[in-house]
Amino acid sequence: MIIPLVSSAVGAVIGSILGCVPGLHVYNLIGLLVAFSCERPVASTVAVPFVVGLTVGYAMLNTVPSVFFATPDESAFFVILPGQKYLKMGRGCEAVMITAVGGMIGILLIVLVAGPLLPRVLPSVYGVVRPHMHWILWCVIVFMVMSEWPKLGNFGQGGWRKLMQGWKTPAVGLLTFLLAGFLGFIVMYRPAISADASFQGLLPAFAGLFTLPWLFLNIVSSVSIPRQATASGPGPGLGPLLTGGLAGGLGGGFAAVVPAVTGGVGGFLAGHAVAIRNDAAFLASQGASKVVYYVLGLLLLFVPSMSLARGGAARMISTLYVPQGMADYSMVIASIAIAGAAACLLVSPLSRATAALAGRLGYRRASIGALVIVVLVVGTFTGAAGLFIMSIAAGIGLIPLLFGSRRMNCLGVILLPVACNMSGIGPAVAGALGLL
Repeated sequence: MIIPLVSSAVGAVIGSILGCVPGLHVYNLIGLLVAFSCERPVASTVAVPFVVGLTVGYAMLNTVPSVFFATPDESAFFVILPGQKYLKMGRGCEAVMITAVGGMIGILLIVLVAGPLLPRVLPSVYGVVRPHMHWILWCVIVFMVMSEWPKLGNFGQGGWRKLMQGWKTPAVGLLTFLLAGFLGFIVMYRPAISADASFQGLLPAFAGLFTLPWLFLNIVSSVSIPRQATASGPGPGLGPLLTGGLAGGLGGGFAAVVPAVTGGVGGFLAGHAVAIRNDAAFLASQGASKVVYYVLGLLLLFVPSMSLARGGAARMISTLYVPQGMADYSMVIASIAIAGAAACLLVSPLSRATAALAGRLGYRRASIGALVIVVLVVGTFTGAAGLFIMSIAAGIGLIPLLFGSRRMNCLGVILLPVACNMSGIGPAVAGALGLL
């Protein structure tokens, strides 16, 4: 039993470091490991806990580039605005720590609540919910679009001009969602990336939609960040952290089960459900949501008699490995606990090191460095075709930043194609778009 635990701890260390590098995603490394395992098989008692550790470490620390460089992945983009607020007050490390507290609440919910209950409850619940997944996903999409409330046009002379001004933001949000959805159909039905790199098929789109736009703005603007404090004043208190963590855990659980819904959207839904208004509670909710989204999505693969492949890690592992009942399930639960503890110990030193590096380089040079890393990663994994897709996605990703709508609408890249496919109309829509 000691080998799986050591393997999970080592994976957590590597995943935590990986989470601090802008543009890198844990699925990049897991995809390479799966490809390597096809040539040289590794014992499951080493490989599975290691992948679990990678996932836990990355989920705990991927807030760092979102706060210090504004380069999130698809699960952490909601962290940018409150994280940037803390960063400009010299409290970027505190924002990371608050998010990590939410992440640890998520780990505890998985180990102590979901772990014992899933084998008993999930088969029955999923059997009832599964036929309704398509309209549940459509409801999420409708709520996302409708929640883009008008932000302008509150004052001034009435008439069509005021109406158009008031609805500019919702219209831009809908346009962003549809353009991202069209890009998603192209990526899924007319993949330009070679078959050898197919496991990284969405990497260029996600990098362009969520990572590059804010880096561009950082580079062209004259923003400077103050010296980051390594020790803050009084904390936000236990109440907001628990409220945010529990709400985010529920949202992350929803995102882990419903296809195409990410941890960021799950936390967004949970925040609306419990009316979170406090910045600390919001950060904690996002930390819990993304950890539960990544880790629970992987754990579902090992639930006896279920083997649900949710998330990129589970789908890649399922191509090589078939879980073996309660023994593997218990091993994964233990690996999650060990990896969570190891990642928690690394949050403070890694966030301080990143803050020191960002302060030494300056915001613009740090953003240029992050941009170079992103381009190299995408180019290495997906080639010229991936870079072209990333550039198109970056143009779409700039729309919400320039017009003040939510970046969440960029998730149309996966939500719209998956919702159409689950409803049975995906091929018809792709045909109407000239993709078949």
